[in-house]
Amino acid sequence: MTSKLPSIRTVASCAGVSTATVSNVLNARRSVAPELADRVRAAVAELGYIADLGASRLRSRKSTVAGVVVPDLANPFFGTFISALERAARRDGYELLIVSSGGDQAQEAARLRTLLTWRPAGLIIVPCGNEVAGLDAAIAARVPLVAADRFPAGLAMDMVAVDNRAAAADLTRHLIEGGRRHILAAASDISIGNIRERCDGILAAAGTEAEVEFIEVGHTLTDSRARLTERLGTGLPPDALFTLNNVTTLGALGAIAATGLRVPQDLALAGFDDEEWMRAVSPPLTAVRQPVEQLGAEAWRRLMARIGGDTAPPEQIRLACTLEIRDSSAPARRSADSTAIGRWAQQIRPDGIS
Repeated sequence: MTSKLPSIRTVASCAGVSTATVSNVLNARRSVAPELADRVRAAVAELGYIADLGASRLRSRKSTVAGVVVPDLANPFFGTFISALERAARRDGYELLIVSSGGDQAQEAARLRTLLTWRPAGLIIVPCGNEVAGLDAAIAARVPLVAADRFPAGLAMDMVAVDNRAAAADLTRHLIEGGRRHILAAASDISIGNIRERCDGILAAAGTEAEVEFIEVGHTLTDSRARLTERLGTGLPPDALFTLNNVTTLGALGAIAATGLRVPQDLALAGFDDEEWMRAVSPPLTAVRQPVEQLGAEAWRRLMARIGGDTAPPEQIRLACTLEIRDSSAPARRSADSTAIGRWAQQIRPDGIS
């Protein structure tokens, strides 16, 4: 026989306080004396009390749930982003419902519809493309919305992202200053807004000082390694490889090993998304460090402002990145051969990037 779950009255009796005090502690609605709050939390832990959020929402007519949609929960970048959101949500008395679109717009629309059935107080969305599939339903429901990391085109909504162009330009200039003159920029999908911005920054910084070649390698580690292995193994290899996200960087390491090239002697390697393992490999990898936790904090701040009734025009917030220079992008030991430059494969520029 299963025992009955403890009620809020049971918690109040155990802690020696009123049910209103228990409610205030659990919902962070009013200030409660620290000693009383500690007694309530101890009683909750001892009894294994689980709050009935559905009933609480019905009574208060206020949702304390927010939804988050990201393209890929397995990507460490989004894991850090969600952790920052969770900390901010707990502080403000909210719970998060987190779903993944799997990088598929049909799934993105389906996940958004599922979140809307919970009647969330607001939504934070990292689009998997340049448009947010299924967003019309959220707009019609008048749910506050914030886009993060990638700016969907043509929408009047709060958006928070990093300054991709400036960061990519900084790293490109670093490679050129090190004598690198043929930069291969590897992207998962150039049609994605933040990736396209990075391509723009690379080209702007390269100018006439270096040739830039772009290659799309797909979203998976297997695909990125295979496509980069093929490219590095045919024709004249580049003297710098600039990877535009962390999965592509991992694929690049496999491709470099498979083709017998050496970093940094044969080519420099640098990329976006600085992570712990990039300092552990040999040589340590140069990377653009994105302020992921600040990205989450800013997205939550804007969402809370909208939930609180802010009707100001939408904000577009850009956060600065930092460049972590390590041994993988050490200066070239030989200057670029101008004759070889003329023999390089035709430069590939994605449509719309100039």
